[in-house]
Formats: sequence, C-alpha cells, structure tokens
Amino acid sequence: MAEAVKSYRQVQAEETRIRIAQSARRLFADQGYGATSIDAIAKDAGVATRTVYSAFGTKREILSLICDIWLAEAGALERAQEVFAIEDPTARLRGAAGWLTNLYAAGFDVVLIFEAATDESPETKALLRSKLAGRNQVMDALIESLQPTLRIPLKQAQAVYRALAAPGVYQELVDESGWTPAEFETFVADSLTRQLL
Repeated sequence: MAEAVKSYRQVQAEETRIRIAQSARRLFADQGYGATSIDAIAKDAGVATRTVYSAFGTKREILSLICDIWLAEAGALERAQEVFAIEDPTARLRGAAGWLTNLYAAGFDVVLIFEAATDESPETKALLRSKLAGRNQVMDALIESLQPTLRIPLKQAQAVYRALAAPGVYQELVDESGWTPAEFETFVADSLTRQLL
C-alpha cells in the first residue's frame, strides 16, 4: 500500500511543532522546566502563544516530543538492535556501554530536563516514568540476553547496568570531571565486563 502524501499544511504544522520543541528544549535547559512559560516558548520559536497551545496543549506534551526527537536523533532503537545482534558476550557488553554513551552524548540536556521536571504534576511524573521505562526495558533486556554467561544473578546484573547508567554518574564524570564520552564508555564497558562476566 502506498504511503499517504502529506499536504503542505501538514508538513508546515509538523515543522512548527519541531521548531517549538527545539525552542522549549533550549529554554528548559537554560531556565528550568518549571520556570519556562508557554509564552516564553512561543516568543523564542517565533509563533503565537495560541499556536503552542494548539500544537501541544501543555508543556508536558512538548517534553514528550523533545524526548522522542532525542531518541530518534540518537538512533536509540536501531543501535540497541545492533547490540543485540553481537554474538560475543564481552563485545555485547561493550556495545551496551556504547549504546548508553551515545544516548547521553546525543542529549544529556534532555536527561537533565527530565530530572528537573520530576517535581511537577502527577501527569508529568507519569510521562517521565513511561519514557524512562522504555530505556530501562532495553537495558534490562540487553543484560538478560547474556544470562547464560553472567556470573552473578540476573537481577543483580541488571541493577549494576542501571547504576552505571544513572545520570549522576555521567554528569559527575563527563560534565564535572572533564572525561570524554569515549572515556565514560570505556569505564562502563570495563565495569560491566569485570562485574558481570
């Protein structure tokens, strides 16, 4: 079946949504999620406030699109599939470290925005939990795929990976201590290999 062709109006509306999300991402990172108003986002994006409300309705919906764009730009799903295809357990763990590092390097500002937004409404908290659940599911599945070769119980192995993936670890090592993303990746890969295999 042929793919439906989008009208000019649909393309324009999609481009406007992306422009609004890009402005919001900058402002959320600079000013904080809670402190950034819809009016400020509209002004930065060069659109009317009513356009933002029409396109999204709430800041939470803008945050959702920001996350989706970040994951798409990082190639999160495709890269995870590549890691699952690696046969050698040590190489797969190194691939898992690379997947995580790529995700953070592509948009650690989004991770920090998400952390700052956790103090918001129950609906925003639910959105953040659902977005993080997808990341955690991939991480847990990567470790589970190595279960026959793990030297510690599966749940412990998954917890080790999630602990190394905690945003504070990346922030401390890369943002605050000056490590390169490659050095972080090596640290995570070496740690996973040492602890799990």
